[in-house]
Amino acid sequence: MTGRRWPGRVRGFREGTASDQGSFTAELAAGLPALMLLLLAGLTAVSAVTAKAQCADAAREGALATARGDAGVSAAARVAPPGAAIEVVEGGDAVTVRVRASVRLAGAHLPAISVRADATAAREPDTVGSPS
Repeated sequence: MTGRRWPGRVRGFREGTASDQGSFTAELAAGLPALMLLLLAGLTAVSAVTAKAQCADAAREGALATARGDAGVSAAARVAPPGAAIEVVEGGDAVTVRVRASVRLAGAHLPAISVRADATAAREPDTVGSPS
């Protein structure tokens, strides 16, 4: 009794041999850079969103502190991301605080992303007209 040959199968060929492993290596070599680029973009997006939220919180804290007559720059600096630039613009009955920060990409030679947030608060009635 002889063994039956299945159509399309080569005699003696088993799955998982060197031919299959070679194609897996080629697919991995082609797909791995794309996967790493996607991971870099995802990590950068998460860092930028986190820095944007910190800038918004810092601007809000600075505007509220300045509206109460306190030091708005120091209040904003406690919440702002490291290296953020804080600017206080005082009007007659309102205060605006702008916070800007740069987010470095995961790579030393890549450009930075700049995020910013503004917040405006009305001055408290007893501080209107008095300089901070």
